[in-house]
Amino acid sequence: MKKIPEYWQWFDEARFGLFIHWGAYAAYGRGEQVLNRERLDHRQYSEAACRWQPEHYDPAVWATVARGAGMKYAVFGARHHDGYCLWDTQHTDYSTACQAPRRDFVREYVEAFRAAGLRVGLYYSLIDLRVPAWLDGPQKDPDGWARIKAYVFDQVRELLTNYGKLDVIWFDGLWPRSAAELDSRALIAMIRELQPEILINDRLEWPQYSWHWQFPDHPGVPDEIGDFGTPEQGIYAKPGYLWESCQTANWRHWGYAHGEHWKSAVEILDLLVECANRAGNLLLNVGPQADGRLPPQFVERVTQIGDWLALHGEAIYGCERGDITEFTTHGWQTVQGNNLYLILRFYAEPAEVRTVGLESRVERATLLSNGQQLPFEQRGDELIISGLPALPPNPLFPVIKLECSEPPRGGAWSQNRIWGTDASGFSHWAAQRGTSVWADGKER
Repeated sequence: MKKIPEYWQWFDEARFGLFIHWGAYAAYGRGEQVLNRERLDHRQYSEAACRWQPEHYDPAVWATVARGAGMKYAVFGARHHDGYCLWDTQHTDYSTACQAPRRDFVREYVEAFRAAGLRVGLYYSLIDLRVPAWLDGPQKDPDGWARIKAYVFDQVRELLTNYGKLDVIWFDGLWPRSAAELDSRALIAMIRELQPEILINDRLEWPQYSWHWQFPDHPGVPDEIGDFGTPEQGIYAKPGYLWESCQTANWRHWGYAHGEHWKSAVEILDLLVECANRAGNLLLNVGPQADGRLPPQFVERVTQIGDWLALHGEAIYGCERGDITEFTTHGWQTVQGNNLYLILRFYAEPAEVRTVGLESRVERATLLSNGQQLPFEQRGDELIISGLPALPPNPLFPVIKLECSEPPRGGAWSQNRIWGTDASGFSHWAAQRGTSVWADGKER
């Protein structure tokens, strides 16, 4: 793994963040891309955006919810694909500062989330669907392209200059343009000069999700762009690299949508635990309502997760990849120091939990959900934990903390899985029965 600078260590420990998609599109209640997906009239959309007045916008309330949910950072959309700006930009009047709100929403967000002790990031969409030159590109409209490209650079410079130290800059919407057309490396150089310690995501090239990163002290090969990966609506981990999975708390839309279906608290927690199991973060999205209030369904669910993290957070924050033992029949694993955490997704037969492949000696087993010490028996790489309550001690996932004599270490059974290239351990195990296809294993 490439060395992570000390000033980025927080990201590798955070595990849980808040993504906020919010803008004038929320008034339509049909998602963040209603303008282009429904091919709305641009003039009518712009007029509606300029009238948008979210009377209940209070980012301090959002920050309180995020902190209560156990989130460690947030990324707020300063501008989405529709081009409407949520800060006091000097490069257009199409903004909340110049139109109905007469407010700098970005400044209010940054100040509120910082005050709550959360790391702050800004999302910026590179595409502006109102401007033909971005869609046509430099070959068809070189003069128009030069203007829109300068506009993007000027706005990014503005965001990174006027709001103090930011922790993350999160780009999106390069398509259908390329990194070469935008001159992404020049943009990154400007960002590094303005804010040397900021994290830049991987979407300044196309196609995105390329799993290319560049740490300042490890330049790598010439085509690397960005510091961390951003798989979307999925968990695609690459060991040894920083990444976060951005996912919606509902089924589909990033911006507010009437009638959306919501994932349950246990489904969202499962996403979070899987990200932690693979040493990555979950950036969970919410689309606030048009008036600025968070959807109650979202608040209800993340509050439950915050309560769970208050008891079990040591199994998530700062943890390393799990997968030490063969534990799929029961749930997920994470590791921190000498501790192995067994996170029980399934609690159908709680009398005992059996896992194989752990070579390290277990010294203590504790049910984190209630502090109960659990009896266990360890024979070689086989571990049997007993004494669990008849009913789950937590409405979400119970967690067993195993304190080992050393950093947890897996043996051949857990390292060489049956679907891997070396199944010799399984062959030895199968040979104990015999070698034939007959029921008794004997050759005929």
